[in-house]
Amino acid sequence: MSEKPKYERPIFVRHEFGAMNKFGRVQSMTPLEEIAGVPIDELVETYGSPLFVFSEKTLIDRYTALHDALSLRWPKVRMAWSYKTNYLEGICRVFHNQGAWAEVVSEFEYDKALGHGISPDRIHFNGPLKERSVLERALPAGTIIHIDHFDELALVEKIAQEQGITPGVAIRLNLSATGVPPWSRFGFNLESGQAFDAARHIKNRGLVKLVGLHCHLGTFVLEPDGYRDQARKLSEFANKIDDELGVRLEFLDLGGGLPSHNTLKAQYLPGDQSTPSFSRYAEAISDGLSHLKYPPNELPTLVMENGRALVDDAGFLVSTVQANKRMPDGRRAVIIDSGVNTLFTAFWYKHDVVPTRRLGGLPEPTILYGPLCMNIDVVRDTMLFPPLEVGDKLVFRNVGAYNVTQWMQFITYRPAVVMVGKNGKHALLRRRETLESVISHEETPPWLKS
Repeated sequence: MSEKPKYERPIFVRHEFGAMNKFGRVQSMTPLEEIAGVPIDELVETYGSPLFVFSEKTLIDRYTALHDALSLRWPKVRMAWSYKTNYLEGICRVFHNQGAWAEVVSEFEYDKALGHGISPDRIHFNGPLKERSVLERALPAGTIIHIDHFDELALVEKIAQEQGITPGVAIRLNLSATGVPPWSRFGFNLESGQAFDAARHIKNRGLVKLVGLHCHLGTFVLEPDGYRDQARKLSEFANKIDDELGVRLEFLDLGGGLPSHNTLKAQYLPGDQSTPSFSRYAEAISDGLSHLKYPPNELPTLVMENGRALVDDAGFLVSTVQANKRMPDGRRAVIIDSGVNTLFTAFWYKHDVVPTRRLGGLPEPTILYGPLCMNIDVVRDTMLFPPLEVGDKLVFRNVGAYNVTQWMQFITYRPAVVMVGKNGKHALLRRRETLESVISHEETPPWLKS
């Protein structure tokens, strides 16, 4: 007689909506109840809704991952935090505490970096407009000016003569690279010979010293081979000016442009499946830099000016459901308390949106509207979502880049911004706006007051 099979206890796994199709993963409805260990309800109760929340741990993890990937493949690496991406002091200080320099593109950002305690000789100054007032301060202080065009070069040389200094400068290049639309608006073109004309001019006049090359390839570049081309072309150009002009460079700056795990509206696959790893970009960059013919002990420093790739994944926007509506075409519409004035990147991303509690009911096509009295206030176009109730909280993920620098005060107050520290504590990075703060710069002509 055969032995009775041993009883095995059944395992029950709650079903989560989420399947694969030709467009990738349908969004899972697994709720997000806390951020960096702190309950979202606690954060909203303390600071209100809507609310931007940043995770310090994620900021450090992203910085470390990129720095380590590059340092493993190139002996000298310098990270310069891109201020335009998010210039809140608390965010900047996280990266500066890790050793990052500052990369700025305006006098405002330059002064912001100085105010954060950054030494002027640890600032890379980019951008197409650098007025005399800031150049007169930055050049003698040792700030590295990245020259964008011949008129700016003439101004820099004139200031150098007036001040009796020979500052080190870089020139910005634009070039063609695999899979990346050319950013020909900025810098001197490489292929036409314009960049070499600029380098030769600098060498022949001797009023400033060429110490570096800079090329920002583009934005949200999903093709690592583009960086391979960029690094190779910069290396070959560095060889050329070394051979023909006798100029050996101190650094090659490959700019930024690395993507986060967001999903562009034109993408089929979600960002967490389609964004290449930092290692793939680092491998491509080091492969391109291998074309340098410098002696091993004179290799230039590799400079990277990343922003989005470091901060985007660390940012969350918590919003609260205000109402449900039914559209004429049958779609459910949900009105929340944060709009495109707050979440500016909603114009080009399909942000991942998750609830803070487990939802029941059948998912159906849903569109998320903000509170603005404007037809363009669509924070997330049609997606499958279960029924929501007034008061439910939704969390938009990967919103750390550009929103708190490109947001606008329009119709509603801008929300508070907080950080959750590595120790689980949380504190303000920026206070919520009030009527007093909004009108503090207004003036009324005396004849209108009566």
